[in-house]
Amino acid sequence: MKKIIYFIEFIFVYFLFIIFKLLGYKISSNLGFVIGKFCGPIFRSKRSIIENIKKSNISIKQNYNQVASNVLGNYGRIFSEYPFLKNFRNGDLDSFIELNGKNYLEIIKKEKKNVVFVSGHFNNFELMAMQIEKVGIELSAIYRPLNNNFLNKIMEKIRTKYICKNQIKKGRAGTRQIIKDLKKGNSVALMIDQRVREGSKVNFFGNLASTTTIPAQLIKKYKCELVPIYIERKDKYYFKMHISKPIKVNSNKTTEDITLFLNTVLEKMILKNVDQWIWTHDRWKK
Repeated sequence: MKKIIYFIEFIFVYFLFIIFKLLGYKISSNLGFVIGKFCGPIFRSKRSIIENIKKSNISIKQNYNQVASNVLGNYGRIFSEYPFLKNFRNGDLDSFIELNGKNYLEIIKKEKKNVVFVSGHFNNFELMAMQIEKVGIELSAIYRPLNNNFLNKIMEKIRTKYICKNQIKKGRAGTRQIIKDLKKGNSVALMIDQRVREGSKVNFFGNLASTTTIPAQLIKKYKCELVPIYIERKDKYYFKMHISKPIKVNSNKTTEDITLFLNTVLEKMILKNVDQWIWTHDRWKK
């Protein structure tokens, strides 16, 4: 029964992707926002978004309901923009994305550094790894396969062809592959904003949250520099990607201390645009 449901989902998504492609990038992004805002609550509860924001103890200018609507609308935009990743890759949509700190990427490439890029699921997060690879940096990126195997095949094809050719499946085998790629000279891109089973309980917005320690372990063992990256949606379908200056972290620090520092970096990213992060994900679930 589940396979039938997944197949129906696949057909529905594939049909929508065709429609989006016919409509064009701008119209599709706006339509995606409307779909996410009004249909999103069917799949993702606004209540869970609001509860997670309240758990963070942060102050927001908008009311909670408006932020929740914007979060879901942003999900819709991201979904509708997937058919246009090819256009971002080949440069057709370069005018819609600005890179702040591109010079740091050029330095990393020139000096052949292997660094650890860290970020979270902000806006169309897929564009970050793409822009890094477009500069010419050899990059390996971790991803979590979708539960729907029909959709996952499409997503894997899109990711390896247009986003980052070295896609590593999340898990222990993936961690071993990251180490191999680092030794080979590749940089790695890691999302550090999701709850993990095997992690450390460290502070995140005032509450303990199970957090991945992989970036900290790589920094300690291989003396890699840390490069926080962040992408924000400036105006509907326009993006600005921020690349930080590579940070030399003291490898003598404990794994927990480095992980706590990374959570602090992530907090600052989230606070820039509160409604552009994935608040549907409960980071503090026990």
